[in-house]
Amino acid sequence: MSLKIHNAMWPGLVGKGDDEGQEPPIGLEKMLDLTAAADVGGQKYEGIDYFLFLPHTDPEASDDDLKKIADMIASKGFKVGSLVAPVWPGTVGDSAMGDQEQKDKFLSAVKMACRIAGIFNEHGVRDYGVIRIDSAEFGVEAWKADAAANTSKIAATFKEAAKIAADSGERLAAEGEICWAGMHSWKDMLDLLEEVGMPESLGFQADLAHTYLYLMGYNAPEHALLKDGYSDEEFYAAYEQMTDKLRPWTIDFHVAQNDGEVHGAGSHDKTGKHCPADDPNGKLDIVKCAGYWLKDYADRGIKHICWDGCMFPNAMLEDGKTWNTILDTMIKVREAHS
Repeated sequence: MSLKIHNAMWPGLVGKGDDEGQEPPIGLEKMLDLTAAADVGGQKYEGIDYFLFLPHTDPEASDDDLKKIADMIASKGFKVGSLVAPVWPGTVGDSAMGDQEQKDKFLSAVKMACRIAGIFNEHGVRDYGVIRIDSAEFGVEAWKADAAANTSKIAATFKEAAKIAADSGERLAAEGEICWAGMHSWKDMLDLLEEVGMPESLGFQADLAHTYLYLMGYNAPEHALLKDGYSDEEFYAAYEQMTDKLRPWTIDFHVAQNDGEVHGAGSHDKTGKHCPADDPNGKLDIVKCAGYWLKDYADRGIKHICWDGCMFPNAMLEDGKTWNTILDTMIKVREAHS
């Protein structure tokens, strides 16, 4: 089965806002139009993944309003794939390792996402993809105060969330990103997935930019697999070690590039810096690295790949060349691995 090629809509939202130094959000329809305009030898993007929150989507929108959004997406020639539940403080949710009130908010965000997924599925605009979550606990300092107990708190919340998703016929994918407590290193991520222990309902979402920093031990030096100045041979040995551990859990995959730096914008804590697909400072051979994650992808139910260019400047997002370069890279990934 050939993987479908998707573009993410949330780069129009994440890190954007009205605060000093921030750029304004880019609306959903504008992001759809930018994506639809891309063309590489007649190949187009086939779908989109997106974040279920304002200003793109009101997570409490009526069924009819959500169907109108589905109509608009379908009119651009797209399917909807994976959805991002609004689990973070300041959206619908709150910390998965917080008190009962915070956990209840987290779970309410998952319920909202499952409801919207169901409407899109019934509409016909969506027939594959997962719902993405993370621990919604910014930074790792509070987690470190009692790492084992706090991982257990997150795992307990994730188990409840996974049951909600399973009852709706959905799967959850926890995104490995260094800014989220209990998910900030490859080892802590693996420990969390194993403690939840529900692989049929909760798996891992691998992002090339974020997982590069897992290798370097950002936010968890004790779990570093590489040191600065590494050779190609050392890199791929470490990469294989990491992917062999996390790939069996991987049910959703983001193609991306990273230059080895961390980056934050607005309220978003510093995390892996997403770079253009052709960034000369990029640390990754995107096509080769993607293969480590996509081995046996069909066995894990993966039907599409998505580009993530989180926190790109608006000028870059609004430049058609950006999306053609990304699409060309995505096509190469698909041709090499599916």
